[in-house]
Amino acid sequence: MTALFASDPATARGRRFAEEESTFRSCFQRDRDRIIHASAFRRLKHKTQVFIEHEGDYYRTRLTHSIEVAQVARTISGALGLNAELTEAVALAHDLGHTPFGHTGEDALAALMAPYGGFDHNAQAIRIVTHLERHYADFDGLNLTWETLEGLAKHNGPVTGEIPWALAACNAEIDLELHTHASAEAQVAAIADDVAYNHHDLHDGLRAELFSTDELAELPVLDRCFGRVDDLYPGLNYYRRRHEALRRFFGVLVEDVIRFAQERLAEIGPQSVHDVRAAGRPVIRFSDGMFSDLKIIRAFLFERMYRAPSVVEMRAEVTDVVNGLFPLFMAHPDQLPKQWRRDVEEADTGTALARIVSDYISGMTDRFALQEHERLIGLG
Repeated sequence: MTALFASDPATARGRRFAEEESTFRSCFQRDRDRIIHASAFRRLKHKTQVFIEHEGDYYRTRLTHSIEVAQVARTISGALGLNAELTEAVALAHDLGHTPFGHTGEDALAALMAPYGGFDHNAQAIRIVTHLERHYADFDGLNLTWETLEGLAKHNGPVTGEIPWALAACNAEIDLELHTHASAEAQVAAIADDVAYNHHDLHDGLRAELFSTDELAELPVLDRCFGRVDDLYPGLNYYRRRHEALRRFFGVLVEDVIRFAQERLAEIGPQSVHDVRAAGRPVIRFSDGMFSDLKIIRAFLFERMYRAPSVVEMRAEVTDVVNGLFPLFMAHPDQLPKQWRRDVEEADTGTALARIVSDYISGMTDRFALQEHERLIGLG
């Protein structure tokens, strides 16, 4: 049953550029479909999560991560009576703005862009779907609904303080009410992101042999999951045992979110999506106990995975790649592809040029960034 506080496509706030509505798809379904067909979405296949894209075929990429987030989001959305298509659209688009080389690439690009207004991957996702995707005859971007844009802008909560320039530019054209919380659907997409990466980073760390199954089995929540598997399947082989435990961990996280959201929604009693936005606090989140346990798990991953010597070494190498490409394109914008030349010609300030270079580099895949660095600068 659809909840009173679910987003209703029939009362959606529309698109910046008016379009004839589809006869068989809701506006949120069209948003989801446009995101799936976007060039930026396809490039996520070769953008890393933690490990560099070429290091192994089994590690998560931004694309597989986004698909996992969408799957979790649809599950939670369905349990709460929300609009699954809007939830899925935000989930699938939430990582479109990521640079090559994960957060390492973002850190490097943000430092380089500091004199020009900075770089933020969430704001860059907004820039992609409102400006950089250029396939449609009538408009730049994907011309997504207000609700989907709001979800991308505010899925992590109200935007306060200094607003990233790319988001500020979009908000000047379309008021996204940045001071409020987003819809419950967007909040579900955000928590699904947390569920997915807490789960799959453990998988990837095990595959990389950065820690052992026995070490995982001593962590909060996971100890109960491994204990349950051992009770049900004594003597189960190593790989099946850890898979069974991690899939139970996955389920525990999802169940915690649904249960706590139901409690909070019952307490607040929202009668419309407006009430969710005006609640003054998130309505979709982990329980306090689960949040505390996950802090311990994240601290373990930070020490053993994100700061592992092999990962730190690769971080330094790919930082050098971004640090090499950015000044090269700033000094020689003629090295940019032909489709960027008009933008370069219209850039009348150093900041405008830097933002074009940033758009280009942030859109690169891991593989392409490495190839371009070798081609233009060399390995030495």
